[in-house]
Amino acid sequence: MSLLLGCIADDFTGATDLANNLARGGMRVVQTIGVPADPVSDVDAVVVALKSRTAPVDQAVDASLAAARWLRGMGTPQIYFKVCSTFDSTPQGNIGPVAEALLGELGADFALVTPAFPETGRTVFKGHLFVGDALLSDSPMRHHPLTPMTDANLVRVLQAQCRQARVGLVDHRTVAGGVEAVQQRVAALRTEGIALAIADAVSDADLQVLARAAQPLKLVVAGSGLAIGIPALHGLAPASRASSLPPATGARAVVSGSCSAATNAQVAAFIAAGAPAFAVDALRIAAGHDVVSEALAWAAPQLGQQPLLVYATAAPATVRAVQAQLGSEKAGALVEGALSRIAAGLVAAGVRQLVVAGGETSGACVQALGITQLRIGPQIDPGVPWCFAPEHSLHLALKSGNFGGVDFFSRAFELL
Repeated sequence: MSLLLGCIADDFTGATDLANNLARGGMRVVQTIGVPADPVSDVDAVVVALKSRTAPVDQAVDASLAAARWLRGMGTPQIYFKVCSTFDSTPQGNIGPVAEALLGELGADFALVTPAFPETGRTVFKGHLFVGDALLSDSPMRHHPLTPMTDANLVRVLQAQCRQARVGLVDHRTVAGGVEAVQQRVAALRTEGIALAIADAVSDADLQVLARAAQPLKLVVAGSGLAIGIPALHGLAPASRASSLPPATGARAVVSGSCSAATNAQVAAFIAAGAPAFAVDALRIAAGHDVVSEALAWAAPQLGQQPLLVYATAAPATVRAVQAQLGSEKAGALVEGALSRIAAGLVAAGVRQLVVAGGETSGACVQALGITQLRIGPQIDPGVPWCFAPEHSLHLALKSGNFGGVDFFSRAFELL
């Protein structure tokens, strides 16, 4: 059976975010960790999760092309390249280079691009990305430790990353004109030699228009928001069967590596509510302390009593101070490595309900656990579902750093 949709996500939390929106619309979705070795059956869509957002450009391109070739072998008519709703990237990439490579692989000459997801406050207007009421460049994303976003003009951001492709705009007036107006604009851009076009979207209705207009295209580049309009294009409607998971059992834990404003608030709220918490310090790891063993020894007697938290989440000033001493790459690698080993140790000790906060942290933890596939379950907050990893009978929530309400960590377990 051919897939209705094949997806490539540039990080693991983004993959579950996309899969969540597809499942909410009635699609049966499997998320794979990396490119599968074998075909996947009895699903409508497959989301291939890569850890490529901050990888070297050539590695990101190669991994994305391998995923596209596997998905094409599964018969998908369209590739959905899922990027972050805050367009996390640098002037070197990776969104532009991967999009260009996918166009070449698919023999396509054009793709619509929109990270908009109004349900989570991400909107695009006149080509500029807003986070809530603030321009991207005025949001906390300007302090991101790996991909600081200091320009809200997505046409300019994407053009700087592209090696050959020219970037254009489908503005809000065109989108308001409906599907035919968007398709006419696409045709005009193609005649001008434009290969990638940022599309405005400030509402779910706009995303529905863009999804319909993009249906004939071989490639779309988007956040997860565009996915809300895709299941209906295939005659599907929301159904509980698409997001059912086995009953939850076992101990509960949270591992948090994100340093976003949202996750800082979630960590603070969890600790303020009296939940047990263990802080992971990159400087202590660098100094040779066995922080992993310390964290697991601290956790062992408390498992099963209430959810516990192991976190490296810190305020921007603290992150900058650590990076000044260790370098950003070394600091990130030390923390990711420690948190992933802690997550694996917690699961080995009986944790069967695990929340992981942060895209890079989620990728490291999933790889350390040896997870190859995730079934997508019910939504906790917009963009974040519960998933199920059969390898460990583990319920797992991979939360993007920017997503979720302030009480996310406690409320997530209440929904299982």
